[in-house]
Amino acid sequence: MSLNLVRLLIFAKAPQAGSVKTRLIPALGAQSAAELARQMLRHTLREALAAQIGPVELCMSPAPQDLAWRGVAIPRTVLRSAQGGGDLGERMARAVQRVTTQRRQSVLLMGTDCPGLTAARLTEAAEQLQSHDAVLVPAFDGGYVLMGLKAPCPALFTQMRWSTSNVASETLRRMAALQLRVWQAPPLHDMDEPADLVHLPAAFHGAQFLKSNRPLAHVLID
Repeated sequence: MSLNLVRLLIFAKAPQAGSVKTRLIPALGAQSAAELARQMLRHTLREALAAQIGPVELCMSPAPQDLAWRGVAIPRTVLRSAQGGGDLGERMARAVQRVTTQRRQSVLLMGTDCPGLTAARLTEAAEQLQSHDAVLVPAFDGGYVLMGLKAPCPALFTQMRWSTSNVASETLRRMAALQLRVWQAPPLHDMDEPADLVHLPAAFHGAQFLKSNRPLAHVLID
C-alpha cells in the first residue's frame, strides 16, 4: 500500500495522573491509571507506525507545546496537532474536515484505549476504506475504537451522546441515512472501566499498576 493513502489520526490526552482514565482510578489509583494511559499511547503509536499505511498524526489535548506533555516520548516521525476547543464531536469533526479537505487524504480516526488495534487490523481497515465510504470498528461497550472516512461527515459527530452504549449503533444508523457504503469489523475491547482490565494483554501487566500496594493481578481477580 502506498504511503500518503490514508492518515492515521490518533486522539490522545496527556497521561497526567487524575486527568486520564478516571474511571479506572478506583481500581488502579490515579498514578497507575496514568501510567496505563502512557503505555497505551506508546503501544498505539508503535502499531500505527508499524502499519506503514500513511502519515501518523497525534491530535493532542492539551496542545503539543503544553507542559503536560513534558517527558512523554513521542517518535519524531509522528506529526503533532492540537485538538482545539469544543466537545468531542466538534473536535473529531474538525480534524476529519482538515485531513480530508486540506490534506486530501482519507483518515483513520482512533483513540489510544484499545490495545487490540494492531498494525494488522489498521492495515485491514485502510484496505477496506479503499472500496468503501467508511469503516467502523465497534467496541464491546457499545462505542467504537476506530472510524475511517474519505470525506467530511459532520452529521456523524453532532449531537451524539458520547460514552453511552449506543454510540456505534447510532453512528451506523447515521451512516446508513447518508447512504455510505460501510465496512464493519468485529468488536474489540477498550480499557475504560475496571471490568475491562481482564482483557488487558499480558504485555501491559509488567508495569506494576498498584492500588494500596496491590499488584494489578490482584485487582483483576478481587
